[in-house]
Amino acid sequence: MADYGPLTYEGRPPASGAWREDDPVGERHFVDVGSVTTESGVEIPNVRVAYETWGTLNADRTNAIYICHALTGDSHVTGPAGPGHATAGWWEGLVGPGCDIDTDEWFVVCANVLGGCQGTTGPSSLAEDGRPWGSRFPVVTVADMVEVERRLSDALGIDTWALLLGPSLGGMRVLEWMVRHPDRVRGGLVLGSTAAVSADQIATHATQIGAIEADPCFQGGDYYGSADGEGPHQGMGLARRIAHLTYRTETELADRFGRDAQDGEDPFSGGRFAVESYLDHQADKLARRFDANTYIALTRAMSLFDLGHGRGGLDAALGSITAPLTVVGIDTDRLFPTRLQQQIVDLTPGADRLHLILSPFGHDGFLVEDEQVGVFVAHALHRVRRSQQT
Repeated sequence: MADYGPLTYEGRPPASGAWREDDPVGERHFVDVGSVTTESGVEIPNVRVAYETWGTLNADRTNAIYICHALTGDSHVTGPAGPGHATAGWWEGLVGPGCDIDTDEWFVVCANVLGGCQGTTGPSSLAEDGRPWGSRFPVVTVADMVEVERRLSDALGIDTWALLLGPSLGGMRVLEWMVRHPDRVRGGLVLGSTAAVSADQIATHATQIGAIEADPCFQGGDYYGSADGEGPHQGMGLARRIAHLTYRTETELADRFGRDAQDGEDPFSGGRFAVESYLDHQADKLARRFDANTYIALTRAMSLFDLGHGRGGLDAALGSITAPLTVVGIDTDRLFPTRLQQQIVDLTPGADRLHLILSPFGHDGFLVEDEQVGVFVAHALHRVRRSQQT
């Protein structure tokens, strides 16, 4: 087991060693994993990772499942909002006793990614000089994130994950894990994701980043500790509005809002349509809990993602995945359309076929369609068990 430093639980003294059986379950812990040199060639000293666990790790450490969160997710997969958690779990109901990932059987881990703003080292973290990284935080990639997750795995004493699963950005990390560390992943599940981000997605990302950087309060990324206490909330809100339109569908918005005015407002007198109020609400929610520099860092990491880069192309990279891989698309996803998941299936020996979530909610279907997600998680776990028997 690698010794990267003490694990700590928020608000308590450091604990010696790695994961302890008496640690609180489903609450945030921390581990220091040492200095990380990014693919861009910049060293980030003393990287700290925030993570949560559910269930009990068995004696031979073979029942571990890792969940890779999406862009604005974090380690809090399930559980109520409260101290340290601005919102309830983002995959509430998927993990727990008797749930689709049954914590009476499985030990589940989820960590906030490198570059994050929920406890893992990111742009808002203090650099060696005692000031926030801000504009100095380097470009990070999906591979950099996986390297940090690999070190967390070592610190926990987990040599092999029974299953890695994740949606969107999380799915990218699942693929990177399965290519980079094939001996440490017995099975994977990729949901609403891609093996290489397309020009359309890069363009959407660039528009969101531009909206944040155009906000005068952005200050080039060094807005922490501003005298007026203002960050780039307006730009962040606009970025979220743009993104949210890619997460949902035209049909859903038409059915939910049509051309209705917001209650008590008249668009002909400068008031808002109901759909505008909805986007304002989504923008305000994210701006209150998420750091703009983190949004930029993780969005850029997604744009950079190409599993075949430096590996002879996608055919070679995906062709190396022989462990069971369950690939799930969302039939109405306009951010990562199903042709991208079909490409993964076509090129991956370990994939069986393209599975589909049927949903009017588009990309956000992975958050909304709990029962369907559960069916595919059960399928992925069944494939892992079966592969171990052959």
